[in-house]
Amino acid sequence: MHMKKIFVLLLLSSITKGYPQFTKNIFSKDPIINLENFQKQKLHFGFYLGFNSYDFKIDYKTESPDILVNKTTGFNVGLVTDLRLHEYVNLRFEPGLYYTKRDLNYDESYFSTTNVPFTSSNRLREVNSTYINFPLLLKFSSLRTGNIRPFLLGGASATLNLSSNSKSKDDNLEQRFRVKSWTTNYELGFGIDLFSEYFIFSPSVRGVFGLNDELIRDKDPNSPWTGNIESMKTRAVFINFTFH
Repeated sequence: MHMKKIFVLLLLSSITKGYPQFTKNIFSKDPIINLENFQKQKLHFGFYLGFNSYDFKIDYKTESPDILVNKTTGFNVGLVTDLRLHEYVNLRFEPGLYYTKRDLNYDESYFSTTNVPFTSSNRLREVNSTYINFPLLLKFSSLRTGNIRPFLLGGASATLNLSSNSKSKDDNLEQRFRVKSWTTNYELGFGIDLFSEYFIFSPSVRGVFGLNDELIRDKDPNSPWTGNIESMKTRAVFINFTFH
């Protein structure tokens, strides 16, 4: 939590340091128009930093207590390539590296019909994930008002999980939780472009919705960890701070 607060403070400091008129120029009633022709460029680039919160949407074969997913705050970093298609429409490619961690907590009932003992180590599965995300998005911008321009984002993405354990022959009996290497998603979000004197700062929020089941089942079809799961799909929220 302390690292998160430090990151936010450093980010805000980097935006405002050296620009005492930053807030006035952007939010004043009659601002000086910054980077007036920037949005007319056919192609431009940027980078982003941010946070993520990953979850799982789990569907079950039979009614049972939910597997509790404890989420943590992860970190994002990536690049932006922006192609102008129209005055209000841009095509964006935003490859990035995303790190996150989720803990799965199983109810005792999952072990009652198996030979696996219900212990603290068996009831908990830590899912550490390092993702490379490849989203292709359409950005729909509104009319620019002074130095502010809200926008919507939507598109699809393919994600490679570098920590999937998909090639491991061990399963949960050996403390190895496995998911598929590649998943596909659709993404929806919104944000705002803030035009400063030298760059554009774009905070945004985006939801990510996995389309395919990513769980790899254990060898035992009655496994307490995977036997009753019909599908397990990623759900995530990204908060990104983009600089152009």
